[in-house]
Amino acid sequence: MSLPSRVKIVEVGPRDGLQNEALTIPTEQKIEFIDQLSNTGLSAIEVTSFVSPKWIPQLADSIDVFNGIKKNPDISYSTLVPNLTGLERAIEVGAKEIAIFGAASETFSQKNINCSIAESFKRFEEVITHAKPHGIKVRGYISCVLGCPFEGEIAPEKVASLAKDLIQLGCYEISLGDTIGVGTPFKAKRLIELTAKEVPIQQLAVHFHDTYGQAIANIFAVLKQGISIVDSSVAGLGGCPYAKGATGNVATEDVIYLLQGLNIETGIDIVKLAQTGIFISSLLNRNTQSKVARAIAAKDFNSKQKL
Repeated sequence: MSLPSRVKIVEVGPRDGLQNEALTIPTEQKIEFIDQLSNTGLSAIEVTSFVSPKWIPQLADSIDVFNGIKKNPDISYSTLVPNLTGLERAIEVGAKEIAIFGAASETFSQKNINCSIAESFKRFEEVITHAKPHGIKVRGYISCVLGCPFEGEIAPEKVASLAKDLIQLGCYEISLGDTIGVGTPFKAKRLIELTAKEVPIQQLAVHFHDTYGQAIANIFAVLKQGISIVDSSVAGLGGCPYAKGATGNVATEDVIYLLQGLNIETGIDIVKLAQTGIFISSLLNRNTQSKVARAIAAKDFNSKQKL
């Protein structure tokens, strides 16, 4: 299959990125961070998560953050919800899109959301049923699609079956997450090949962590299969509190650089994006993990160059 002409980037830094940082960013700075992201040309930003502060204290100010950002009508601002209580908060702030999250590993499901996979689907059904009357779109996440820190290898057939079940429940899009970053291009291609037999490929997104430096290679591999939705996190922020050893997400700046080199449209200004990555990295007292952002900061980058 040929490469897509355009790719939608789902920016997950404000949620998946900040939730794993040891340093908690003040509410006003989180709002500034998201507002800067809104000015880069992104069409989808995952703002926060309406989970209990007991589990994710870094996102305890989720309602204030969601209410405080300047919302661009051309951008989808989503939030993660674990249950009906989280959905009620999403409805309260007027969210138009939410995400539910499960796993392809029974052990990880228990560690992450304290229930079995079967029990998690009962929760999802409740959330989706109550979200529909409010016109809220529901995105589904499946974690550990290419490996689990507790169970090891995960059968791609199992992931494909779960993705199909989520679509049947009412999710409009399924994000396949390599939570611990163990995937390789061959395994990623096999996963998409099997999952696309159960779910239209236009409804599949990929979410790669870069633990072993394979994320960009994995994305390139699945783009050639027709994947046109990619989750990423500015400055490579992120990880997973319940997956020891998992490092950050693939950096959005690096993904955009790849896509530019393939003549694939995203609508995103890579320089503005890199500057936002540098901004949030400075607040976290760390160097940006994006090689592209480093080049821009060193003024060794030409955004108009022929790639």
